[in-house]
Amino acid sequence: MSSMIEEYRALVLRGELRADAEQAAAAERLDLLQRELRDDDSEGGWLRRLLGGRRQRPRGVYMWGGVGRGKSMLMDLFHNTLPISEKRRVHFHAFMQEVHGRLRDARRSESGDPIPPVAAAIANGIRVLAFDEMVVNNSADAMIMSRLFRALIVDEGVTIVTTSNRVPAALYKDGLNREHFLPFIALIEQELDVLGLNGPTDYRLDRVGDLDRWLWPLGDETTARLREAFFRLTDYPPEDAAHVPSCELDVGGGRKLHVPKTLKGVGVFSFKRLCVEPRGAADYLAIAREFHTVFIAGIPQLGPETRNEAARFVTLIDALYEHKVKLFAAAAVPPAELYCQPATQDGGSFEFERTVSRLEEMQSDSYMALGHGTED
Repeated sequence: MSSMIEEYRALVLRGELRADAEQAAAAERLDLLQRELRDDDSEGGWLRRLLGGRRQRPRGVYMWGGVGRGKSMLMDLFHNTLPISEKRRVHFHAFMQEVHGRLRDARRSESGDPIPPVAAAIANGIRVLAFDEMVVNNSADAMIMSRLFRALIVDEGVTIVTTSNRVPAALYKDGLNREHFLPFIALIEQELDVLGLNGPTDYRLDRVGDLDRWLWPLGDETTARLREAFFRLTDYPPEDAAHVPSCELDVGGGRKLHVPKTLKGVGVFSFKRLCVEPRGAADYLAIAREFHTVFIAGIPQLGPETRNEAARFVTLIDALYEHKVKLFAAAAVPPAELYCQPATQDGGSFEFERTVSRLEEMQSDSYMALGHGTED
């Protein structure tokens, strides 16, 4: 099996990757981690453990950066070329769902603190735990992560490798009772090497550059094209579509918004959920902060008879636009025809003109290349 760094350099030589100093540095660091893990399986490591020494726990790696900068690609290379069997790779959201399930079972079956035995069970037979897309969007996760990961890393000796769109200090930013989450950030910065990946190439644009972003009319063909865009953007195998994770997004005030599909900072919604159900600016701001890309299916043609839905849609697009969220949509008509007002009626269409302008700009390559978030 080729090493991590050999595989990475081969991709660069073949032109599949472009020169990127931060990406190359991350590949070198992951290659070093592989060698540290491999060396502990060597004769010297075996002899040390025979004489009573503990297995070494190399420092982990936290890779963060903008969309399309190669974080998942590096994780693929690391995991696929890591020559040990005691490894596990899992999407972070799916992992936390598993953790909460284990904690419920532990509370039912025994008394006392459930976190140590749950951490021990997760760590059983595992030396490396690799996460795709570490993100914290609800208080239930935030409240337990410090103790859970301290148990995994410090007590059980598991090495953590993870990707994220956020620097550690920005995780769960403005979240409820965030002070209870701060020890987790300190743990990450103490136990993992934090590597930024914000190089010049956005491979996301390469993956979706030939795909339309506003798809119409509604129907099976449009649905299939929107589906293709999602799987191409997230690098997720379409044949495993049933296992794309969902989540409950905390939108404030103790309220949650169900996101039926979410992966690598991409959220999928229906127009009905976002604009027919009673929602406000706080909901849309939570979505805009959480996801760098949003897919919306089933957008109908709007008009005076759906003025409430149209008003919500305007507020939604304003939030997405101001946070530079990328939009893929399946709609009944093109943006310019989205608000249809009979000639005999006044009001409504003028307010929608700005939304149409923003929707058209959001389809451009220049908008797609912008970083996620507000300028401040």
